[in-house]
Amino acid sequence: GLRPDLPTAAEREEIKQLRTENYELRRANEILKAASVFFATGLDADRPK
Repeated sequence: GLRPDLPTAAEREEIKQLRTENYELRRANEILKAASVFFATGLDADRPK
């Protein structure tokens, strides 16, 4: 029979989709952080000293 401690096929598919989404969001977050540093550095260089 079915084991209640194991995820169903639908749950496994959902986990797969959530992991993919998580990966994509983390990657986008890293890109945005890098862009933020890039632009902050560029703006700082334009300031008169």
